[in-house]
Amino acid sequence: METPIKVGLVYGSTRPGRFCDTVARWAAGQIAAREGFAVEIIDPAAVEIAGTGSLNARIAACDAFIVVTPEYNHGYPAPLKALIASIGSEWHAKPVAFISYGGVSGGLRAVEQLRLVFAELHAAPSATASASPVRGNSSMPTAHYAARSAPSDPWMRCSAVCTGGPSASPMPATSGLTRKLFRRSACFG
Repeated sequence: METPIKVGLVYGSTRPGRFCDTVARWAAGQIAAREGFAVEIIDPAAVEIAGTGSLNARIAACDAFIVVTPEYNHGYPAPLKALIASIGSEWHAKPVAFISYGGVSGGLRAVEQLRLVFAELHAAPSATASASPVRGNSSMPTAHYAARSAPSDPWMRCSAVCTGGPSASPMPATSGLTRKLFRRSACFG
């Protein structure tokens, strides 16, 4: 049996009552349900960030990452920045995908900033992301609703795992790098 791909699921928010828990729990369930993958939860609210070798070792042990982030004030949250900046070469050459939510853009402005940061850290940020605007008073992103029913097309199922929700277009919402990362998933038979 092959060693499972270890996916670090990075939480972006530390606010009390955060919606990030709901989205990340869904993503963790999607990843864990696939053979050949293991999930490592990396939550800035639950780890000591400054000067710890433990966090560095956990990041280094991951093969890839999915960052779940809200958009706060047209950007990503400060605790996520502190977590990312506290790590160095452990990010190098590892794929990073994004699930974002919040505001009218669905968190895309936060993801655009994160792509630049991860590129500078020599990681391999995905060119696509799942973005879910919060509608009205609802705190449930649209991708979560759409992902409750599994799409029949294998690329669409992989999109639901890799980017947080089924693609709205007939083409897959995942980049080539993300497809390679998840090539051993049950999506591809």
